[in-house]
Amino acid sequence: MCSPPEGEARLGAGAAAQAALGTRAISALYQQNCTAWSPENSPPVAAHTMDADALQKLIHLLQATDDPLIQEQALITLSNSAAFSVNQDIICNLDGLSVIGGMLSDCVPKVKEKALNALNNLSMNIKNQEEIQVYITQVCRNVESAPLNSDLQLAGLRLLTNMSVTSDYHHKMINSLPCFLHLLSEGTERTQIQVLKVLVNLSANPAMTRHLLRAQVPSILLLFDTCINRDILLRALAFAANLKKNMNNEDVTMTQDQYSEDSIFFTLCSDSPQFAWKLASLLHHPDREVKEQVVRILTQ
Repeated sequence: MCSPPEGEARLGAGAAAQAALGTRAISALYQQNCTAWSPENSPPVAAHTMDADALQKLIHLLQATDDPLIQEQALITLSNSAAFSVNQDIICNLDGLSVIGGMLSDCVPKVKEKALNALNNLSMNIKNQEEIQVYITQVCRNVESAPLNSDLQLAGLRLLTNMSVTSDYHHKMINSLPCFLHLLSEGTERTQIQVLKVLVNLSANPAMTRHLLRAQVPSILLLFDTCINRDILLRALAFAANLKKNMNNEDVTMTQDQYSEDSIFFTLCSDSPQFAWKLASLLHHPDREVKEQVVRILTQ
């Protein structure tokens, strides 16, 4: 059974001492190899980070401890180190991907969040994605079960964004489309932008077109208002343009009876008068990129 997160209860004297010792050990390992300790989620100032020996010790520490405070600090350090391509290879060669991936099933949300951040940096290496892809289903579960708009949910969406840049692993995300589209309707602007990054990547793949068109998002037209956040609007338009392009592809044949009336197909892609009115209004938008995306949709 999962115990409550450490932050919700006071540490005993022994546990506090162990956590302090572990944090000092991580800090010492890090400072031996770089000139400045960086803030969480940002790369260190120095051009060179931890060497292979220090990274191996850190990975072993992550395997050996059950203390969530030490795990969190170790994962932050690995995440910062993984911002450098040379360290991405080293961590992979030390079997660090499987160790970090194993933390995704941890009971403590902060530990899972930091593991996702580390994998996100490591996924910038295409070779690493071949190993990270085995965790996509778990990452999707973490996104679905995380509190709405939480840092944990956003960390999962960032990793899925990187993992969906190529179409190799799109099929692993199909079952999570209802979750993504729910977040698009209910999330804050920050969440909407991040989930749209995933959806734009998925929509560029013709093999995903039917799955996306069948999805039901009654409120999606709200994303095409002239007053909407520009970053949201541009990505929503790119999403619609990708689907329209794929519908016109000769390999994707569509019939209306395959879709419900509140599906994306009927809302965005079947000559919807409401969507046509939204696009006509956006042709007068002051932003050039917005108008270019609208023209892209209208001319396909």
